[in-house]
Amino acid sequence: MTMIFGVPAAAFFGQLLLGLINGAFYALLSLGLAIIFGLLKIINFAHGAQYMLGAFAAYLLLHLLGINYWMALFLAPLIVGTFGALIERYLLRRITHIDHMYGLLLTFGLALIIQGLFTNIFGVSGNRYPVPDALSGGVNLGFMFLPYYRGWIVAIAVVVCIAVWFLIEKTKLGGYLRAGTENPALMQAFGINVPLLVTLTYGFGVALAAFTGVLAAPIYSVAPGMGANLLIVVFAVVVIGGMGSIMGAIITGLAMGIVEGLTKVYYPEASNTVIFLVMIFVLLLRPAGLFGKEA
Repeated sequence: MTMIFGVPAAAFFGQLLLGLINGAFYALLSLGLAIIFGLLKIINFAHGAQYMLGAFAAYLLLHLLGINYWMALFLAPLIVGTFGALIERYLLRRITHIDHMYGLLLTFGLALIIQGLFTNIFGVSGNRYPVPDALSGGVNLGFMFLPYYRGWIVAIAVVVCIAVWFLIEKTKLGGYLRAGTENPALMQAFGINVPLLVTLTYGFGVALAAFTGVLAAPIYSVAPGMGANLLIVVFAVVVIGGMGSIMGAIITGLAMGIVEGLTKVYYPEASNTVIFLVMIFVLLLRPAGLFGKEA
């Protein structure tokens, strides 16, 4: 039996794959949080609930309207992102002029309301969402068995993360977004509709959470509480990478997923806390995070 660092190769690569999958989810969710905080300075505690809404949107689209997974990847983020844009327009915009803590409390309250509502309707047990036929099965790589759907998650997450980074950091639209949040009066003087940009930015961050929820639906059971515990981990990832850092969210999300997966191989007891231990260590050495800018 082939051994890698003292453990069987199958166990090592299996946990590495699980770590990459979790890292893909962490990266996408952290990216949405980083966009919302970095550009709007809103600490979005409803992000986990919006991730859950994406999974439920895909589930309901399939069972009520017969819309398949591939269409749900487009429609669910659009629906939930529109819901997020309405939240920003009619709720968050009313408190932008006061302390940011009120935004945190508002989104936290929204998360509790959404989760409670879905719990009353669907119960606490999970609902099954099938893997699409095109991605069922897998391939034997010799050292491990790779399910096609798991490989798809990692690949599409990396592509989406890079595309979003390029959009925000390297395009004129991204420049408008950054400038509109740093000096809105100047941008409005140039004829840019800054309030609309803010609404669309928040909706886009929420849509990323919903997109992640659709990706997660065939792996995890679709349940009202699926985003609650994950959100805590994702916030830790964002803090490690640096609040508001787009590239930091992507790299740290993937890296922390791998660290968590490999910890399950060598010291399973610490797998649920290793990310928080890393967060404490990073904050002691660099309070702004690995990729954050010092105040």
